[in-house]
Amino acid sequence: MCLGAGFAGYRLAAVRYSRASVPDYGTWLPQPRPLGQFALTDSRGRSFDQNDLAGHLTLMYFGYTRCADECPDTLALLSRVEHQVARLPLQVLFVSVDPRHDSPAVLAAYLARFNPSFIGLTGARRQIRRLGAQLGVARGKLALPGGGTTFDHTVALFLLDGRGREVAVFTAPFSARRLAAVLRSRAERLLVLG
Repeated sequence: MCLGAGFAGYRLAAVRYSRASVPDYGTWLPQPRPLGQFALTDSRGRSFDQNDLAGHLTLMYFGYTRCADECPDTLALLSRVEHQVARLPLQVLFVSVDPRHDSPAVLAAYLARFNPSFIGLTGARRQIRRLGAQLGVARGKLALPGGGTTFDHTVALFLLDGRGREVAVFTAPFSARRLAAVLRSRAERLLVLG
């Protein structure tokens, strides 16, 4: 009996210590915020809407395939995070801010370089703007010398719970280790509440 009580005390202390050793990371909303309706097309050419968020933890990132720095760096980091939390039902969504160029096929080829499980989303500009506005994403088109264009966009990761509600925002600089630790420590609660 003493041995059982000792083991139970050890387990309780280990759980408390492990929780205390995972500091909060990101900005957590006081209450989950539902997303409104949206209708986009995924990188497999299928329709994707708010119902496809159910039952997963979702990390959503807005970017574009011709981005030279933040987007590939963030997707590489997200691939490391996904590997570290492979047992969790996590989906990573890459929402294009350049739907004119980023077709489903372009998104599929681009994302395959980082992680074949990542899902790209594209569609009508107004749908992307509406979804981005709900999350506070800013996007601007910039002209380049020589006639090209680039996009300035919010560099943030949005965490959605099992019901597709926004629960947290992570801003650069990102840490794969800390993000994975937070996802592992909060996954059960975010999925159960979802």
